[in-house]
Amino acid sequence: MLDEFKEYISKNHLLTREENVLLAVSGGIDSMVMTHLFISAGFKTAIAHCNFQLRGSESDEDERFVKGFAETNDIQFYAQRFDTTGFAEERGISIQMAARELRYRWFEELREKNGYKCIAIAHNLNDNVETFLINLSRGSGIAGLTGMKLKHKYIIRPLLFASRVAISGYCRLNSINYREDRSNSETKYTRNKIRHKILPLFEEINPSFETTIIETAERLEEINEIVSARFAEVREKVSVLHPDKTVFRISLLKELSPLNTLLFELFRPYGLGSDQVDDLVNLFKARTGSKLFTGTHRIIKNRNELIAIKNHENISDSFVITVIKDLEDFPGCTEVKILNTGKGFKIPESQNIGCFDAGKVLFPLIIRRWKHGDSFYPLGMKQKKKLSD
Repeated sequence: MLDEFKEYISKNHLLTREENVLLAVSGGIDSMVMTHLFISAGFKTAIAHCNFQLRGSESDEDERFVKGFAETNDIQFYAQRFDTTGFAEERGISIQMAARELRYRWFEELREKNGYKCIAIAHNLNDNVETFLINLSRGSGIAGLTGMKLKHKYIIRPLLFASRVAISGYCRLNSINYREDRSNSETKYTRNKIRHKILPLFEEINPSFETTIIETAERLEEINEIVSARFAEVREKVSVLHPDKTVFRISLLKELSPLNTLLFELFRPYGLGSDQVDDLVNLFKARTGSKLFTGTHRIIKNRNELIAIKNHENISDSFVITVIKDLEDFPGCTEVKILNTGKGFKIPESQNIGCFDAGKVLFPLIIRRWKHGDSFYPLGMKQKKKLSD
């Protein structure tokens, strides 16, 4: 495996032995094997360890373990503790998203400050397969189905060629110590559900499923290059880029075919989700001033144009609604209707429609991000449930 590792780095021009690399080391089997490979191959290395403080004393023991390894091998060691839970609550994002944002931001700070050529992450072939399936399940575009990038800016993934089986074999052969993260066996996380429940079923159908997925991802990456070139031509034709906004001509957007696919790819850089494409089409014929909010931008109808403008960081922290009509300015809301409901009225099943009893809504109404401790009574239940559950 060491020879494969060196050849993989050389073939893909990831790093030279004259350049130094910062290794992201959690203490788990993948990162410890990656560290052993870099040392054995003669690269100049340093180690960065993130303590997300999510597993109590186990997180601290991980940090001590990695620090001890670095000291034993005379390797520069960096460690950082994060209030991951607090950061996630503050931003209104998941723990996984919070941990990802915190670690990559810190890694880049270390790289810039200390002059490291790149940052090595120990993602392996199996991680790549899982990412493909996660993106597929979430309705990703072609770009999301090309898998993890071997090299992106200053991030490299030198273990993408290696399966978990190969990594485990190398670990045993070289008697490499590592820490076991018990959360890897829990199926409450999407990645672990795919790893422990879904992948085994695919492998029953096709024992070479992992290889098949990687080959598919590689083909899609080549297709994506062709498609991206086409999208660049379309984007130049239908839009004008300004320093603070992008303006799209609606008449030109209507001519696109297939419409929904091209709209999704054109507006995906502006945070558009696959479930918002129909809302975007509806915006074509909406009145001037109508808005569609994505996770990062607001798209405004202005006569014969759609204008995409980046949201301010605090735009979605909270909203005060003084009258019903103000709801139309709430992110994601494109239309508000007041209905006279009779006995035959049923709440629509669409996840894009929210129904409220206008007689029970008290103004001013404050709409904000959810917080821990918030609860509600699900329809049909007599007991309340926490939103966090």
